[in-house]
Amino acid sequence: MASLSPGQEAWSRIDLTVASRAATSFPMENIQSTAAQGRVADAPSGHWVYKTLPRALWPYAQLARWDRPIGWWLLLWPCWWSLALAASANAQPGASAAAVLPSPWHILLFLIGAVAMRGAGCTYNDLVDEGIDSEVERTRSRPLPSRQVSRKQAWAFLILQALVGLAVVLQFNRFAVATGIVSLLVVACYPFMKRITDWPQFVLGLAFSWGALMGWATHFGRLDPPALLLYLGSILWVIGYDTIYAHQDKEDDAIVGVRSTARLFAEDTKKWLTGLYSGALVLLALAFAMAHVPLPAFIGLAAAAIHMLRQIRVLDIDNPDQCLRLFKSNSTVGWLIFLGLLASGLWVALQPIG
Repeated sequence: MASLSPGQEAWSRIDLTVASRAATSFPMENIQSTAAQGRVADAPSGHWVYKTLPRALWPYAQLARWDRPIGWWLLLWPCWWSLALAASANAQPGASAAAVLPSPWHILLFLIGAVAMRGAGCTYNDLVDEGIDSEVERTRSRPLPSRQVSRKQAWAFLILQALVGLAVVLQFNRFAVATGIVSLLVVACYPFMKRITDWPQFVLGLAFSWGALMGWATHFGRLDPPALLLYLGSILWVIGYDTIYAHQDKEDDAIVGVRSTARLFAEDTKKWLTGLYSGALVLLALAFAMAHVPLPAFIGLAAAAIHMLRQIRVLDIDNPDQCLRLFKSNSTVGWLIFLGLLASGLWVALQPIG
């Protein structure tokens, strides 16, 4: 065999490197199907799940939505809001920062619990909706419809995640534990609601807002009006942002018979969002007022209101990519409200006594 010149050898090495990189990245760029493994349709190709985890674990990460973290963020925000609201409620000037800020341990526990229980809920939802998911373009690449994991394996993974969630809940007081267990009734009902009502987003709101009760219950060992108002306000917020999300699938949903507020509101979606988001803001403001939290909490809420207004103003319900971006942007709403509540606690702690 003829030997290669130095220049040819260099180009050969480059070609091999490019080929190797292409082979490595190819599964991440491909949309998953029954014929080949890859990423799910609405997951980013460069996510750490696809760069870090062995390919054998990809289906489980996809079931838990680790490649789409916005869900657990949205589940987490009412938890953290409630913790921060409870910590700063009726705070007195001169109080220590530790007394008016949420416990870092509780913050961490709710983070772990949100990731675990959102993953368990999504896995359960996929088990219930496997038939529907196989008919919808955006969801047919999920692990069950694409046959990347069996139903038995999915059930086992669901139980594992639920056990992690249980371990988290058991760190709280008895009242909080009981409150958390009751939420499972709502979670169990949710996947079936899209078959029987135009308002499945309301039931999702009941489930995703439960943390507004849990944070307060964890801090005080009871529920009071501010927590209930926070819960109701969060429900309206969830209905709003999930309506935006549901507009991505409305054509396929109409074909397979899936019902949603996106289909119900249709061209009146912006009017409904105005009402839902306005109601959420009013209820959250009442919760803050009843808890006697200081001004920074209301400034954070006002900033969140501006963000919500922008969502409504720019929304194009016939642009699925924009609907997804606006849906994801609701984590910014979560941050603004949470940071406002934290600032209200520090505001009190830094005020001089008397």
